Amino acid sequence: MSMIEIINDNTNSFLQRREITCNFKSLGGKLKQTEAVDMITKECKLDGKMVLAINMKNQTGRPNISATFYVYDDEELARKQVNPVIFERLDRKKAKAEEAKAEAPAEEAKDEAPAEEAKDEAPAEEAKDEAPAEESKAEAPAEESKAEAPAEEAKSEDK
Repeated sequence: MSMIEIINDNTNSFLQRREITCNFKSLGGKLKQTEAVDMITKECKLDGKMVLAINMKNQTGRPNISATFYVYDDEELARKQVNPVIFERLDRKKAKAEEAKAEAPAEEAKDEAPAEEAKDEAPAEEAKDEAPAEESKAEAPAEESKAEAPAEEAKSEDK
């Protein structure tokens, strides 16, 4: 039994797109838009086409999601017809995914030589720990004199 139930699958020849309405069973609160797009792409064999999640709503009292997807053959046509905000969000998600992929190899390179960096950082951390303690001692008398000054002003005003 599939988790996706396709309710409506129409081809809109005027707008040159395919409109798919479906239900995702038992995925309420767990399904993300990108995961839903991937599932629809695999279910309907839409590789190489532009699939956009237009509307996804949880059903009240049930763990189901009702969703509407638009499938375009050409991304330029989709950009002309669909709200540009949707594409801005998609572009941001793609940029984050690319950054994550770029950071993953960089983190692996850091993991290879952590022993050398740990030796270099240890003396520096000790020096940093000592410096704030000295500063706090120097600041303490200054704060006490500030606290005493308003008290002296109050005594002189009473006279």
